[in-house]
Amino acid sequence: MVQKRVVSIEDRIPKLKNERRKKANRKLIFYLLIFFVLIFIVVYLQSPMSYVKNVKVNGLNWVEKEEIIQLSKIEKNTNFWGADSKEMEQAIISHPQVTAVDVSKSFPNTIVIEIDELMHIGYVDINNKLHPILENGDLLSEVNWSAVIGEVPLLLGFKDNHYLKELAEEIGDLSAYVSVLISEIHWIPSDSNPYKVKLYMTDGQEVESSIRNLSSTLNSYPSIVTQLDPKSEGVIKIDESGAVFTPYKLEAQEEDIEEENEE
Repeated sequence: MVQKRVVSIEDRIPKLKNERRKKANRKLIFYLLIFFVLIFIVVYLQSPMSYVKNVKVNGLNWVEKEEIIQLSKIEKNTNFWGADSKEMEQAIISHPQVTAVDVSKSFPNTIVIEIDELMHIGYVDINNKLHPILENGDLLSEVNWSAVIGEVPLLLGFKDNHYLKELAEEIGDLSAYVSVLISEIHWIPSDSNPYKVKLYMTDGQEVESSIRNLSSTLNSYPSIVTQLDPKSEGVIKIDESGAVFTPYKLEAQEEDIEEENEE
C-alpha cells in the first residue's frame, strides 16, 4: 500500500507568502505602469509634441492650399487629437469651388485633406479683365494667376449669362482631348441662330457651330481633321447633320462675292 505524503501547514506557509508577494509585486508594477502612461499622456497632450505639424492638401488644381487651410482653422498650436475632422469638412465644403472633401489624420501629427474641385472650363473677358468660369456656369470675381493654365479657352463676346452658362455645361461634357484643342470661343449670334459660336483651334483651324449640343458635335472634330490635308487650313462648319470644310482662300472669295452683291 502506497503511503501518502503529508505536508504540514508550517511547510506551506513560506510558499504561500512567496506567491502572495509575487502577486503583489505584479500588481504594483501594473499600477505603476498605468500611472506613468497616464502621466506621459497628460504631458504629451499639453506639450507641442501633440500639435499638428503638417497639413497635406491633395486634389487641388485651381484653389490655393492656403485657402483650404484657412477654412479648416488649423493653426500652429492646434492639437492633433482635438482637431475635429467633421467640423473641418463642413467648413471646407463651404468654398464655392469645392464639391467634396475628406479629412483624415495620419499619426503622429499630420492632417490629410482630400479635395474635389469644380473645373475651370474657360476664362471670360469682361471689361478687359479675365474671370474664370466654372463647369457649373458660375463666374469667379478674380483670377488666381498662379493657377491659370493655358489648356482652357478664352471666351469672348459673351454679353448674356444664359448662353454663357449653357456653353460652360457643354464644354464640361467635352472629352479632355478635344477641350485642350480649343484656344478661343467667340459668341457670334445671328437673327436666325443666337447660339452661334466660332472656335479658334490650336491646330490653326476655325470651327463654326452652335452652343446647343456643342459637346456631341465637337467630339467628332479629331476624326474630321484627319480627313483633311495637314497643310490645309480653313473654316469647318459643324452641326448635327455633318461637317463642311471651306479653305481660307475659298472663304475669302465667298466673302468678296457677298460684299459685291450687297453693293
